[in-house]
Amino acid sequence: MIVGGATLWWHHRKRRNMNTKLLRQTLDKFLKSEVAGNARVQVCLPDGKYYDIKEVRLMENKLLGVRETHRLVLTINPETWAMGRVIRKL
Repeated sequence: MIVGGATLWWHHRKRRNMNTKLLRQTLDKFLKSEVAGNARVQVCLPDGKYYDIKEVRLMENKLLGVRETHRLVLTINPETWAMGRVIRKL
C-alpha cells in the first residue's frame, strides 16, 4: 500500500495478528490522504472474495489466563454492490 509516495506495511515478520493500536496507526497514515479517507472499507478473505464491514465491536474474552483479554471483531456482509475488479494495489 502506498501513502504519500511511501509504502505502508503493518505486518511484521514476528507478529501474526494486528492489534487495535497498530490498526489505528495504519489508519491514521491512510487518513492523511483525502482519497483514502473516503475509500470504501472491505475485508478480503483468502478465497479472494470481498465483503463489506457491517459493524465493529469490542468483545471481552471469558477464558482466564489468555494473553488477549479483549478482541475487536469486524462483522461482515457480502458486497451490497460490486465495485468491479481491482486494477492495482496502492
